[in-house]
Amino acid sequence: MAGEVRQLDERKLAVLRAIVQDYVGTEEPVGSKALVERHNLGVSPATVRNDMAALEEEGYIHQPHTSAGRIPTDKGYRLFVDKLAEIKPMSAPERRAIRHFLDGAVDLDDVVARTVRLLAQLTRQVAVVQYPSLTRSTVRHIELVALAPAKVMLVLITNTGRVEQRMVDCPGPVGETVLADLRARINARAAGRRLPEVPGLLEELPAQFEPAERPTVSTVLATLFETLAEQNEERIMLAGTANLTRFGHDFPLSIQPVLEALEEQVVLLRLLGETADAAMTVRIGRENTYEGLTSTSIVSVGYGSGDESVAKLGVIGPTRMDYPGTMGAVRAVARYVGQILAES
Repeated sequence: MAGEVRQLDERKLAVLRAIVQDYVGTEEPVGSKALVERHNLGVSPATVRNDMAALEEEGYIHQPHTSAGRIPTDKGYRLFVDKLAEIKPMSAPERRAIRHFLDGAVDLDDVVARTVRLLAQLTRQVAVVQYPSLTRSTVRHIELVALAPAKVMLVLITNTGRVEQRMVDCPGPVGETVLADLRARINARAAGRRLPEVPGLLEELPAQFEPAERPTVSTVLATLFETLAEQNEERIMLAGTANLTRFGHDFPLSIQPVLEALEEQVVLLRLLGETADAAMTVRIGRENTYEGLTSTSIVSVGYGSGDESVAKLGVIGPTRMDYPGTMGAVRAVARYVGQILAES
């Protein structure tokens, strides 16, 4: 008996998959006759009609109006995504195109700008990319450059390719020997460490210098600590908003609430979710708690250098979305961005 039930569930799932695929592809409600003609379901039209009736009763599909066709509900899309056999992989030419496009980036801002444009083009949705979080980054190198007898430029370079520059006005002239010594000691302690950890590792450093040099060392460290403490990682870049206009009929009332939500940086950060969670996340329709986005789906994933996620990227579009293709594109782009950050 259990085998029969499982077989029935698998068959209904096959019908649901076929309905989702056809509706995403045609934008038309799907009838049983079309399903039998287009898909090799291996059962009679009457059985397909019965399965559709059961799926409708269970809330996976519904009839938008008096036509014979059915369309998936949020619950139906959720089951479809949860039961996806595989995320559609990118083809070799697509992968080469991604690599070629992102490889041309000259710095982190350019990486983020290219990534968000590429994602919007690949998915034809709205793309969102969060800048790498400073708090989750590690120090690659700290450079100190003498610009004048009492002026030093401090350059912080992170493992995610971020470069922060600050000018330091020192209390007196700084000798090259002291500067070289300070640079070496800072990097010996800070290189490879998380940014929030660095102040604790360097706070005893002034005591290791001659009394006359300590005011300069303290001034340089104070500037470095300020730079580390600045929480300017909550930055997001958006592209492809115009793509939404192609889906006007997918937004039952108006596209306006969606556009207004996309203007809210805080909303977008919340939608992408916690940076620490690098896994692929798909939130469908009313799973998005923000009122203006209940007719959309959001596909997001973490990216980073090595195994650790330093930020999120993703796409926002109507619930009638090519989920396997969108998830494949988001995953592939995140992987390439991570490689570029690791190599930079």
